[in-house]
Amino acid sequence: MTREDEIFEKLKNGDESGVSELVGLYYEDILRYCMFRLPDRYLAEDAVQETFLKVFRYFDDYRHRGRFRAFLYKVAGNTCIDMMRKKRWDPIPEDVAQEESGMRKTEEQEDFLRIIRKIPPELGEIVFLRFSQELKLREIAETMGLPLRTVQSRLRRALKLLRTEMEQEGDTAKEGNRSGEKEIRKGGRAE
Repeated sequence: MTREDEIFEKLKNGDESGVSELVGLYYEDILRYCMFRLPDRYLAEDAVQETFLKVFRYFDDYRHRGRFRAFLYKVAGNTCIDMMRKKRWDPIPEDVAQEESGMRKTEEQEDFLRIIRKIPPELGEIVFLRFSQELKLREIAETMGLPLRTVQSRLRRALKLLRTEMEQEGDTAKEGNRSGEKEIRKGGRAE
């Protein structure tokens, strides 16, 4: 019996502590997903709260079959879409540093997000869910409402695009280093 199954058993038996355990189990993952989907941390936090409110509002109708995680991501994705429709704002510039308590982004995470934002959003979301959120392909298919084969082919296409993008960035960096080396050989300084 998984941790999720134990929590659902508590909820089924009317134990209210299961609610906080379920939220605690998935809150950080859903927050990261909403932060990926929305341009603002505060809006993402609102989306997470709204997601859990929706889930618990209709919890009696939910039949647990071991796919709650995918269901939760689906609700969170739809909530983010609803919030984007409701509110129009100027996007926050990417160079603005966002302080995040307990979730400071490492340089690798920032590079990962910067790179996946260069590919089409429907491909970037699959890559994000697979590698950042560690969802299985089947869970991604359920979350996005796509057939499994479509998710697989989009993931392959996304990885090819990312490989090309990274190779181009690598070539640009090498050219920059070569020009710096030429300057040094000519007696100039590389700055």
